[in-house]
Amino acid sequence: MEQIKTFILLGSLSILLVFIGGYLGGQTGMLIALLFAGGMNFYAYYFSDTMILKHYNAVEAGPREAPMLYRVVERLVERADLPMPKVYIIHDHIPNAFATGRNPQHAAVAITTGLLELLNEDEVEGVMAHELSHVGHRDILVATVAATIAGAVAFIANMLQFGAMFGSRDNRGGNPILMIAMAILLPIAATVIQMTISRSREFMADEGAARLTGHPEWLQSALIKLTNYNARGEVHGATPENAHMFIISPFDGKKVSFANWFRTHPTTEQRLERLEKLKGRVTPMERGRSKLYERHYV
Repeated sequence: MEQIKTFILLGSLSILLVFIGGYLGGQTGMLIALLFAGGMNFYAYYFSDTMILKHYNAVEAGPREAPMLYRVVERLVERADLPMPKVYIIHDHIPNAFATGRNPQHAAVAITTGLLELLNEDEVEGVMAHELSHVGHRDILVATVAATIAGAVAFIANMLQFGAMFGSRDNRGGNPILMIAMAILLPIAATVIQMTISRSREFMADEGAARLTGHPEWLQSALIKLTNYNARGEVHGATPENAHMFIISPFDGKKVSFANWFRTHPTTEQRLERLEKLKGRVTPMERGRSKLYERHYV
Protein backbone atom coordinates (compact mmCIF):
# COMPACT_ATOMS: atom_id res chain seq x y z
CA MET A 1 0.00 0.00 0.00
CA GLU A 2 2.79 2.45 0.93
CA GLN A 3 4.63 1.54 -2.29
CA ILE A 4 1.55 2.34 -4.40
CA LYS A 5 1.14 5.60 -2.52
CA THR A 6 4.76 6.51 -3.27
CA PHE A 7 4.31 5.95 -7.02
CA ILE A 8 1.14 8.05 -7.05
CA LEU A 9 2.81 10.87 -5.11
CA LEU A 10 5.92 10.88 -7.30
CA GLY A 11 3.65 11.00 -10.33
CA SER A 12 1.81 13.96 -8.80
CA LEU A 13 5.09 15.78 -8.25
CA SER A 14 6.13 15.21 -11.86
CA ILE A 15 2.76 16.44 -13.14
CA LEU A 16 3.08 19.53 -10.97
CA LEU A 17 6.53 20.24 -12.41
CA VAL A 18 5.39 19.77 -16.01
CA PHE A 19 2.28 21.90 -15.38
CA ILE A 20 4.20 24.88 -14.09
CA GLY A 21 6.77 24.51 -16.87
CA GLY A 22 4.01 24.36 -19.44
CA TYR A 23 2.28 27.43 -17.99
CA LEU A 24 5.50 29.40 -18.27
CA GLY A 25 6.54 28.35 -21.74
CA GLY A 26 4.27 25.74 -23.32
CA GLN A 27 6.02 22.63 -24.61
CA THR A 28 9.37 24.38 -24.44
CA GLY A 29 8.74 25.24 -20.81
CA MET A 30 7.85 21.63 -20.01
CA LEU A 31 11.03 20.41 -21.69
CA ILE A 32 13.17 22.94 -19.83
CA ALA A 33 11.54 21.96 -16.52
CA LEU A 34 12.16 18.25 -17.14
CA LEU A 35 15.79 18.85 -18.22
CA PHE A 36 16.35 21.03 -15.17
CA ALA A 37 14.99 18.36 -12.82
CA GLY A 38 16.94 15.65 -14.66
CA GLY A 39 20.22 17.53 -14.21
CA MET A 40 19.56 18.03 -10.52
CA ASN A 41 18.65 14.36 -10.10
CA PHE A 42 21.82 13.22 -11.87
CA TYR A 43 24.04 15.29 -9.59
CA ALA A 44 22.20 14.28 -6.41
CA TYR A 45 22.15 10.60 -7.42
CA TYR A 46 25.92 10.36 -7.79
CA PHE A 47 27.28 12.83 -5.24
CA SER A 48 24.77 13.33 -2.41
CA ASP A 49 26.18 10.47 -0.28
CA THR A 50 29.73 11.89 -0.30
CA MET A 51 28.44 15.38 0.47
CA ILE A 52 26.22 14.31 3.37
CA LEU A 53 28.91 12.19 5.06
CA LYS A 54 31.41 15.02 4.73
CA HIS A 55 28.87 17.50 6.07
CA TYR A 56 28.54 15.54 9.32
CA ASN A 57 32.28 14.77 9.55
CA ALA A 58 31.49 11.05 9.48
CA VAL A 59 34.48 8.74 10.00
CA GLU A 60 34.55 5.28 8.44
CA ALA A 61 34.74 2.51 11.03
CA GLY A 62 35.65 -1.16 10.79
CA PRO A 63 35.34 -4.14 13.14
CA ARG A 64 38.23 -2.85 15.27
CA GLU A 65 36.82 0.67 15.76
CA ALA A 66 33.19 -0.38 16.33
CA PRO A 67 33.06 -4.15 16.95
CA MET A 68 29.46 -4.37 18.20
CA LEU A 69 28.05 -2.13 15.46
CA TYR A 70 29.99 -3.88 12.72
CA ARG A 71 28.89 -7.28 14.02
CA VAL A 72 25.24 -6.20 13.96
CA VAL A 73 25.46 -4.83 10.41
CA GLU A 74 27.25 -7.96 9.15
CA ARG A 75 24.55 -10.16 10.68
CA LEU A 76 21.73 -8.15 9.11
CA VAL A 77 23.17 -7.88 5.59
CA GLU A 78 23.80 -11.63 5.53
CA ARG A 79 20.20 -12.23 6.57
CA ALA A 80 18.83 -9.77 4.01
CA ASP A 81 21.23 -10.81 1.24
CA LEU A 82 22.47 -7.24 0.81
CA PRO A 83 26.03 -6.09 0.04
CA MET A 84 27.99 -4.95 3.09
CA PRO A 85 27.66 -1.14 3.30
CA LYS A 86 30.38 1.14 4.56
CA VAL A 87 29.91 1.92 8.24
CA TYR A 88 30.48 5.44 9.57
CA ILE A 89 30.60 7.00 13.01
CA ILE A 90 29.55 10.60 13.67
CA HIS A 91 31.01 12.07 16.83
CA ASP A 92 27.90 13.70 18.25
CA HIS A 93 26.25 13.10 21.64
CA ILE A 94 22.72 13.33 20.17
CA PRO A 95 21.58 9.79 19.23
CA ASN A 96 20.55 9.36 15.61
CA ALA A 97 21.39 7.40 12.45
CA PHE A 98 20.85 7.45 8.70
CA ALA A 99 21.60 5.54 5.50
CA THR A 100 22.82 7.01 2.25
CA GLY A 101 24.09 5.88 -1.15
CA ARG A 102 22.59 5.60 -4.61
CA ASN A 103 21.99 1.81 -4.48
CA PRO A 104 22.73 -1.23 -2.30
CA GLN A 105 26.13 -1.64 -3.98
CA HIS A 106 27.15 1.92 -3.03
CA ALA A 107 25.49 2.29 0.36
CA ALA A 108 26.65 3.58 3.72
CA VAL A 109 25.11 3.64 7.17
CA ALA A 110 26.07 6.31 9.68
CA ILE A 111 25.41 6.33 13.41
CA THR A 112 26.23 8.86 16.11
CA THR A 113 28.32 8.05 19.16
CA GLY A 114 25.36 9.20 21.23
CA LEU A 115 23.21 6.40 19.81
CA LEU A 116 25.85 3.77 20.52
CA GLU A 117 26.07 4.97 24.12
CA LEU A 118 22.30 5.12 24.65
CA LEU A 119 21.04 1.87 23.09
CA ASN A 120 21.76 -1.78 23.84
CA GLU A 121 22.74 -4.23 21.10
CA ASP A 122 19.18 -5.38 20.37
CA GLU A 123 18.01 -1.78 19.96
CA VAL A 124 21.00 -0.95 17.75
CA GLU A 125 20.05 -3.96 15.61
CA GLY A 126 16.51 -2.60 15.30
CA VAL A 127 17.86 0.79 14.17
CA MET A 128 20.34 -0.73 11.70
CA ALA A 129 17.63 -3.03 10.32
CA HIS A 130 15.53 0.09 9.68
CA GLU A 131 18.40 1.80 7.84
CA LEU A 132 19.25 -1.32 5.83
CA SER A 133 15.57 -1.59 4.87
CA HIS A 134 15.92 1.90 3.40
CA VAL A 135 18.91 0.61 1.43
CA GLY A 136 17.06 -2.51 0.24
CA HIS A 137 14.00 -0.48 -0.76
CA ARG A 138 16.17 2.12 -2.56
CA ASP A 139 14.56 4.83 -0.48
CA ILE A 140 17.59 7.09 -0.83
CA LEU A 141 16.98 7.26 -4.57
CA VAL A 142 13.23 7.83 -4.11
CA ALA A 143 13.87 10.63 -1.58
CA THR A 144 16.46 12.22 -3.89
CA VAL A 145 14.07 12.22 -6.85
CA ALA A 146 11.26 13.68 -4.73
CA ALA A 147 13.51 16.38 -3.25
CA THR A 148 14.98 17.47 -6.56
CA ILE A 149 11.61 17.64 -8.34
CA ALA A 150 10.19 19.65 -5.44
CA GLY A 151 13.25 21.90 -5.65
CA ALA A 152 12.72 22.36 -9.38
CA VAL A 153 9.08 23.33 -8.78
CA ALA A 154 10.18 25.90 -6.19
CA PHE A 155 12.85 27.32 -8.53
CA ILE A 156 10.50 27.69 -11.47
CA ALA A 157 7.80 29.12 -9.18
CA ASN A 158 10.25 31.84 -8.18
CA MET A 159 10.73 32.62 -11.85
CA LEU A 160 6.96 32.78 -12.20
CA GLN A 161 6.69 35.20 -9.30
CA PHE A 162 9.49 37.36 -10.73
CA GLY A 163 7.73 37.49 -14.08
CA ALA A 164 4.42 38.48 -12.44
CA MET A 165 6.02 41.27 -10.43
CA PHE A 166 8.11 42.81 -13.19
CA GLY A 167 6.19 41.74 -16.27
CA SER A 168 7.28 39.49 -19.12
CA ARG A 169 6.61 39.73 -22.83
CA ASP A 170 6.73 35.94 -23.04
CA ASN A 171 3.96 35.50 -20.51
CA ARG A 172 1.25 35.22 -23.18
CA GLY A 173 -1.07 37.59 -21.31
CA GLY A 174 -1.09 35.71 -18.01
CA ASN A 175 -2.90 37.18 -15.03
CA PRO A 176 -0.21 38.53 -12.65
CA ILE A 177 -2.37 37.88 -9.56
CA LEU A 178 -2.90 34.26 -10.66
CA MET A 179 0.81 33.92 -11.33
CA ILE A 180 1.73 35.16 -7.86
CA ALA A 181 -0.85 32.82 -6.28
CA MET A 182 0.60 29.89 -8.22
CA ALA A 183 4.13 30.89 -7.27
CA ILE A 184 3.13 30.69 -3.60
CA LEU A 185 0.85 27.65 -3.61
CA LEU A 186 2.67 25.29 -6.00
CA PRO A 187 5.90 25.03 -3.95
CA ILE A 188 3.78 24.41 -0.84
CA ALA A 189 1.92 21.63 -2.65
CA ALA A 190 5.24 20.14 -3.81
CA THR A 191 6.62 20.21 -0.27
CA VAL A 192 3.50 18.54 1.15
CA ILE A 193 3.79 15.75 -1.44
CA GLN A 194 7.52 15.35 -0.74
CA MET A 195 6.94 15.07 3.01
CA THR A 196 4.12 12.55 2.49
CA ILE A 197 6.49 10.38 0.42
CA SER A 198 9.08 10.60 3.20
CA ARG A 199 6.58 9.48 5.85
CA SER A 200 5.40 6.56 3.69
CA ARG A 201 8.96 5.31 3.27
CA GLU A 202 9.57 5.52 7.03
CA PHE A 203 6.59 3.25 7.68
CA MET A 204 7.95 0.82 5.08
CA ALA A 205 11.42 0.81 6.65
CA ASP A 206 9.93 0.22 10.12
CA GLU A 207 8.02 -2.80 8.81
CA GLY A 208 11.09 -4.02 6.95
CA ALA A 209 13.14 -3.77 10.16
CA ALA A 210 10.54 -5.72 12.13
CA ARG A 211 10.50 -8.48 9.54
CA LEU A 212 14.29 -8.52 9.21
CA THR A 213 14.92 -8.95 12.94
CA GLY A 214 11.68 -10.71 13.87
CA HIS A 215 11.49 -8.41 16.91
CA PRO A 216 9.38 -5.26 16.41
CA GLU A 217 9.88 -4.46 20.11
CA TRP A 218 13.60 -3.79 19.54
CA LEU A 219 12.83 -0.92 17.18
CA GLN A 220 9.95 0.24 19.39
CA SER A 221 12.27 0.52 22.40
CA ALA A 222 14.89 2.35 20.31
CA LEU A 223 12.35 4.84 18.92
CA ILE A 224 11.08 5.68 22.42
CA LYS A 225 14.60 6.34 23.71
CA LEU A 226 15.61 8.32 20.62
CA THR A 227 12.47 10.45 20.70
CA ASN A 228 12.88 11.28 24.39
CA TYR A 229 16.56 12.14 24.02
CA ASN A 230 16.14 14.19 20.83
CA ALA A 231 13.78 16.49 22.73
CA ARG A 232 16.94 17.83 24.41
CA GLY A 233 18.76 18.94 21.28
CA GLU A 234 19.62 18.20 17.66
CA VAL A 235 22.51 16.70 15.73
CA HIS A 236 25.14 19.35 15.06
CA GLY A 237 24.83 20.74 11.54
CA ALA A 238 21.41 19.21 10.87
CA THR A 239 19.47 21.01 8.14
CA PRO A 240 15.85 20.80 6.96
CA GLU A 241 17.12 19.58 3.56
CA ASN A 242 18.54 16.36 5.00
CA ALA A 243 16.30 15.87 8.06
CA HIS A 244 14.34 13.17 6.20
CA MET A 245 17.41 10.92 6.15
CA PHE A 246 17.57 10.36 9.90
CA ILE A 247 15.66 7.63 11.72
CA ILE A 248 14.26 10.35 14.00
CA SER A 249 13.85 13.91 12.73
CA PRO A 250 16.60 16.02 14.34
CA PHE A 251 14.07 18.84 14.69
CA ASP A 252 11.35 16.99 16.61
CA GLY A 253 12.64 18.48 19.84
CA LYS A 254 12.05 22.07 18.76
CA LYS A 255 9.35 23.97 20.60
CA VAL A 256 7.90 25.31 17.35
CA SER A 257 4.85 23.33 16.25
CA PHE A 258 4.36 22.52 12.58
CA ALA A 259 1.40 20.98 10.80
CA ASN A 260 1.66 17.22 10.34
CA TRP A 261 1.62 17.73 6.58
CA PHE A 262 5.10 19.22 6.77
CA ARG A 263 6.61 16.48 8.95
CA THR A 264 9.42 14.45 7.37
CA HIS A 265 8.60 11.52 9.70
CA PRO A 266 5.41 9.99 11.09
CA THR A 267 4.91 10.67 14.78
CA THR A 268 6.58 8.19 17.11
CA GLU A 269 3.14 7.20 18.39
CA GLN A 270 2.04 6.26 14.86
CA ARG A 271 5.20 4.23 14.30
CA LEU A 272 4.89 2.42 17.61
CA GLU A 273 1.25 1.57 16.87
CA ARG A 274 2.10 0.02 13.51
CA LEU A 275 5.00 -1.95 14.99
CA GLU A 276 2.70 -3.21 17.75
CA LYS A 277 0.43 -4.75 15.13
CA LEU A 278 3.37 -6.75 13.77
CA LYS A 279 4.11 -8.48 17.06
CA GLY A 280 3.48 -12.19 16.83
CA ARG A 281 3.20 -11.96 13.03
CA VAL A 282 6.91 -11.85 12.16
CA THR A 283 9.84 -14.15 12.79
CA PRO A 284 13.56 -13.52 12.13
CA MET A 285 14.30 -13.83 8.43
CA GLU A 286 16.32 -16.76 7.20
CA ARG A 287 19.49 -16.00 5.29
CA GLY A 288 18.77 -14.59 1.83
CA ARG A 289 16.35 -12.09 0.33
CA SER A 290 12.86 -12.55 1.72
CA LYS A 291 9.54 -12.53 -0.11
CA LEU A 292 8.85 -9.23 1.63
CA TYR A 293 11.37 -7.44 -0.59
CA GLU A 294 10.33 -9.30 -3.72
CA ARG A 295 6.62 -8.72 -3.25
CA HIS A 296 6.52 -5.16 -1.96
CA TYR A 297 9.74 -3.32 -2.60
CA VAL A 298 11.40 -4.34 -5.85
